[in-house]
Amino acid sequence: MTLGDFKLKRSHIISVAHGSDLLRFITELAEKEKITNAVFFGIGALKCATLGAYDQQRHEYLEIAIETPHEIASCTGNISLKDGKPFVHAHAVLSDEKGSVKAGHLFGGVVFAAELLIQEFDGPRLERKVDELTGLSLWEATKN
Repeated sequence: MTLGDFKLKRSHIISVAHGSDLLRFITELAEKEKITNAVFFGIGALKCATLGAYDQQRHEYLEIAIETPHEIASCTGNISLKDGKPFVHAHAVLSDEKGSVKAGHLFGGVVFAAELLIQEFDGPRLERKVDELTGLSLWEATKN
């Protein structure tokens, strides 16, 4: 289902502060810059992280703690609204020193070094609402 027509508004190129929690950093930036419709891409390294996988039967996330440094092979996500505030949803592929990969929903991670590209869009307002079928907070589009 198409949620609307969106046009590129602004692009932000960001170096994330060492020691920051990656999701908190993005959330605070979105609040400060009033970013409510965006996608982002990131690379770098995390000192530690928490990933997750969604249990589709029980409708809950299973968490995976990563206690060692890992490269961010890929981090993608989006920023929309949830309960009227910017909400960051991210997935990451992380690799260890041997190239072994762990991936999933990103709950958080302590940044060693990270770079982001955030592309912000004008268009209908994307707000997350609980979907009864999946138990997830999914997008609904409304006019601004």
